[in-house]
Amino acid sequence: MNDRLRIALYQPDIAGNTGTILRFAACLGLGVDIIEPAGFPLSDRALKRAGMDYLEMADLTRHVDWHAFEDWRKAGTRRLVLLSTKAAVPYTSFTFASGDILLFGRESAGVPDPVHQAADARLTIPMQGAARSINVALTVAMVAGEAIRQLG
Repeated sequence: MNDRLRIALYQPDIAGNTGTILRFAACLGLGVDIIEPAGFPLSDRALKRAGMDYLEMADLTRHVDWHAFEDWRKAGTRRLVLLSTKAAVPYTSFTFASGDILLFGRESAGVPDPVHQAADARLTIPMQGAARSINVALTVAMVAGEAIRQLG
């Protein structure tokens, strides 16, 4: 099994966020999985603008849908770690492992219940009172940064 940390985006809505995440992942040597359908064409100019020339460096795998992603993931026996505002465990209290896939939901709706239930772990970023969520690209950077720190 490949022991590299991966980032998975469930049906991303915003090309700019996805491009930023692809750039981030390329710079840190992380793989990215996009679970389609995306809310924009993956050849969209905004995606290219946000990802700049780093898109060529990105280790990007596209999955036609959730079921195709799950088949691929289970064949590699990778643990799925979902970030969710509905979770109770802070990401800083979790012990990450080599090969984990960090899953992030749609900007507009998160993930549906069956995807939530399929996760091996569900984590959150604790926030102040009325705050609903943090931009997905910032969330990816925070959580992947903690996982990388733990894994050395």
